[in-house]
Amino acid sequence: MNADAALDALVRKSHGRLLSLLAAASRDIGAGEDALAHAYRAATESWPREGIPTNPEGWVVRVAKNYMLDVRRSHFHARGKSLYDDDGRLMDLVAEGADDLEGEDGAAHDRRLELMFAAAHPSLDDTIRAPLVMQTILGLEVKEIAPLFCTPVATMAQRLVRAKTKIRDAGIPFAIPERREWPERLDAVLEAVYGVFCAGFDDAFDTVEEHRLGDRGIEAMYLADLLASLLPNEPEALGLAALISFSASRAAGRTADGKSFVPLEDQDPRLWDETLIYRASKWLERAASYGGFGRFQLEAAIHAVHADRKRTGAIDWRAIAHLYEGLLHVAPTRGVIVARAYVVSKVASVDAAIAALNILDVEQIESFVPALACRAYLREQKGYRQGAISDLAKAVSSLPEGPTRAHLESERARLSEGETAAT
Repeated sequence: MNADAALDALVRKSHGRLLSLLAAASRDIGAGEDALAHAYRAATESWPREGIPTNPEGWVVRVAKNYMLDVRRSHFHARGKSLYDDDGRLMDLVAEGADDLEGEDGAAHDRRLELMFAAAHPSLDDTIRAPLVMQTILGLEVKEIAPLFCTPVATMAQRLVRAKTKIRDAGIPFAIPERREWPERLDAVLEAVYGVFCAGFDDAFDTVEEHRLGDRGIEAMYLADLLASLLPNEPEALGLAALISFSASRAAGRTADGKSFVPLEDQDPRLWDETLIYRASKWLERAASYGGFGRFQLEAAIHAVHADRKRTGAIDWRAIAHLYEGLLHVAPTRGVIVARAYVVSKVASVDAAIAALNILDVEQIESFVPALACRAYLREQKGYRQGAISDLAKAVSSLPEGPTRAHLESERARLSEGETAAT
């Protein structure tokens, strides 16, 4: 592996852990980000010339720590103060934090949970908590986060900066809160972990030929399992762990030859991972034992019905439709509305499915690829081939190269060929 590839792999795999360590030690997310950026730049200059360090994580955090010390030293000297006056303890924490990365195995002390719960503090606006967790702990870029929350990139960037500043200036503690304080923060943490898992899935399948989870997907699954283990009596934490394991179990069936996306109902269940399905089932059973049905439990239950096709060879669409009715009540998101509309076409009629999809207005449909794909399917069922082709063209034009785009392009080509043959 060359130096550039080694640094890229480190950033993708370890950025969140390294940032959480530096930010928790300095009580300043922005300072930690600046220090890591400096260390990454230093690595691009040093590693090609001097070779990849034996402990890359330790090297990066050591350079970042020294940069933070230099910045603080300059700040203090400019004001005629000693580095260790007043904030001496702060600098000791930075120095101590780096030592966690200098052991034999180079494994970072995982302080992400502390930073996750700081980012989800109730004093922050509830609309920024999940995006802040996604960016700082789980490594998504602003341009990846903003579309998930239907927010312009510039607006999301400004909100994230303001939130980090508030954490620093208000002295919000970087610590796992007492259990009684978890409920008011947990939703944002779970939402962020799931969002990163989905992004990690998409990223992996757009860049590799082999079917596997990307580094983000693996990290998100680890964090979901960790949260479920720490909160064994919290149904939604258990539900998220189940949902992610069910989804991860289908990695090998999600693309055809590593090139084109395969819809869930068309996947070969023999390719699904039985171990992950079993683990997901156990998480879901435990969640169900507490009663009540939250968003992640319901989504996991839908995935469980699909997973049962590995045993029965059939999909129980009526059970799925029933679960989507509950999910629509709990979390009426665009994704849920679109998925429910498709399921309605399976258990009722195409006209009923169109009505279900039209809960969304035209702009909401045409700005959301899954909605365009669903409308294209429904239009084809009604014989409106040209409308379906138009929808698929719009969907393809808004996607980057990758398996999902390849699948929609093949569907558009199939319909176009049929249209030509008909005329």
